[in-house]
Amino acid sequence: MQEMDIRLLKSLAKQYPTIAAASTEIINLQSILNLPKGTEHFLTDIHGEYEQFNHVLKNGSGSVRRKIDEEFGNTLSNKDKKSLATLIYYPKEKLELILKEEDNIEDWYKITLHRLVQITKRVSSKYTRSKVRKALPKDFAYIIEELITEKAELQDKEAYYNEIINTIIRIGRAPEFIVALSNLIQRLVIDHLHIVGDIYDRGPGPHMILETLRHYHSVDVQWGNHDIVWMGAAAGSLACIASVIRMSARYGNLDTLEEGYGINLIPLATFALETYKNVNCDCFAIKYNTDYNTKDLSLDMKMHKAITIIQFKLEGQLIMRRPEFELQDRLLLDKINYEDKTITIDGVTYPLKDTEFPTIDPNDPYRLTPEEEEVVERLRQAFVRCEKLQTHVRFLFAKGGLYKIHNSNLLYHGCVPMDEDGNFKVVNVYGKEYKGRELYDVLDSYARKGYYSSQDNAEKLRGLDVLWYIWAGPNSPVYGKDKMTTFERYFIEDKESHEERKNAYYRLMEDESVVNKILEEFGLDTKYSHIINGHVPVELKKGETPIKCGGKLLVIDGGFSRAYQEKTGIAGYTLVANSYGMRLVSHEPFTSSEEAIKNESDIFSDTITVETTRRRQSVADTDIGASLKESIYQLEELLEAYRQGVIVEKDM
Repeated sequence: MQEMDIRLLKSLAKQYPTIAAASTEIINLQSILNLPKGTEHFLTDIHGEYEQFNHVLKNGSGSVRRKIDEEFGNTLSNKDKKSLATLIYYPKEKLELILKEEDNIEDWYKITLHRLVQITKRVSSKYTRSKVRKALPKDFAYIIEELITEKAELQDKEAYYNEIINTIIRIGRAPEFIVALSNLIQRLVIDHLHIVGDIYDRGPGPHMILETLRHYHSVDVQWGNHDIVWMGAAAGSLACIASVIRMSARYGNLDTLEEGYGINLIPLATFALETYKNVNCDCFAIKYNTDYNTKDLSLDMKMHKAITIIQFKLEGQLIMRRPEFELQDRLLLDKINYEDKTITIDGVTYPLKDTEFPTIDPNDPYRLTPEEEEVVERLRQAFVRCEKLQTHVRFLFAKGGLYKIHNSNLLYHGCVPMDEDGNFKVVNVYGKEYKGRELYDVLDSYARKGYYSSQDNAEKLRGLDVLWYIWAGPNSPVYGKDKMTTFERYFIEDKESHEERKNAYYRLMEDESVVNKILEEFGLDTKYSHIINGHVPVELKKGETPIKCGGKLLVIDGGFSRAYQEKTGIAGYTLVANSYGMRLVSHEPFTSSEEAIKNESDIFSDTITVETTRRRQSVADTDIGASLKESIYQLEELLEAYRQGVIVEKDM
């Protein structure tokens, strides 16, 4: 054995100091390899829709109801199945209603507890006892383990198991036990969760979604452009901060900043009231939902206009500071003709709907006024000092990245930038050229520098500007359009000026040679692998399909956000991959958790089978399986070293 190998084995021997210990672990790991593969759940483009996200998470995109159907078949009515499913999704809330309505609560408890135990047995059956034990709620761990490991053939123990349930009811712990079992079922029905980008913006609850994800048992995140802009804001990027506030104002979601994160917007409100007091703000209407308090409408429109003008100035400064970003065509404030009330963009002159900009100096349009500078600095401090936001963004950095390779699937939010011929686009990043996977890696690296480097570090400043570029740049993998026409959408009537041309990637999705080229670039087998993609809503009502290139590429953004549902015709896709294959689930709009609890209504979901495996996949077929096989190899080497006397067993 080589010296390096012996050192590694000696280190391993500290954990497994005897032949018996090493042998036991080999047996354990080898048996785990033969268990069925855990279920993976893929969600994307949640856009702040907490209630729908929470429900889909609770029902596992229909996985809970499928388990109920498998377990009870025709022995339960559809009504009883719906009732049991709702109880599992919302145990505390449903119990409150049942306690008011049920005449014989003791009988109901007995029946319900037995049913919940049966479902718990089913969902836990493909995991090791050790893994299930770790998931058990502390207060009921021993009791649940006893109940779910009951064997049907042990008739002499039937009275023992029945008495456990009877005693739980008699001592008044049935409600707590039902909640514990329901949460455990939710926990076990999904082994791992993938979020393929865009948690933030549009909807009112991104902070609640992040808080839920932060405590989820197993999760990863592929950053979307709307996540990146919030991450940039948390890092202190002024252009990102302005963009976040503008979008929150535009969609009537300033409460997310003020109440969700406790960010003080009073400096901006005070500035907007004074500076835009008698200024026309008609172009800055608020796209609000039913929860919006319209008494704030006038102020919010003023704040909306104030922060939008600040955003255009800050972006202009950044573009001039970073000519290598090649975004000079987005410098528009200096192209305004105030006399004619027009602007010339790409050689075309357009009339402007608004030129009443009290803080813009036509001779120096990108300079902030002293009052704007003060507002911007106070906002920057509010963002970088917001502990809740920093906690959420640190979670995104710890659990996320621009892409992920997992179990032969390549996950990313937007696109791999390409030219019309299907070649990876070459992008200049601070004087060096990158393409394909290298482009993802260098942008990911700079994003982390932008957040984690010290304040005065030049790398931090580069990183901060890259965070903004990833949000809005034409060659950004998560944006994937030639330009962001924010200015045009506010001020120009002609909709042709609003067009944002998608990267060639989106026109090449059905080309198998291109899809294979991407898979190979990321080191994946083109025969068995898939690309799982978010970002661009699939318009089902226009006949579009999320399944591209014969199932090799799946676009699973179907309009989770209410803002997109009229366009898509549905309320989002989710993807479920288990030991039998992959199925795509399309969801109808979710009304509210209150209605789901009261009327026992679930999201009606339509399931499409994407792929069925020829043989049931096991842990051995997964990335975890590859890691376990490596551990088994090392342990077998340790075993051989013990037997040859190269390493001596320690007395136990």
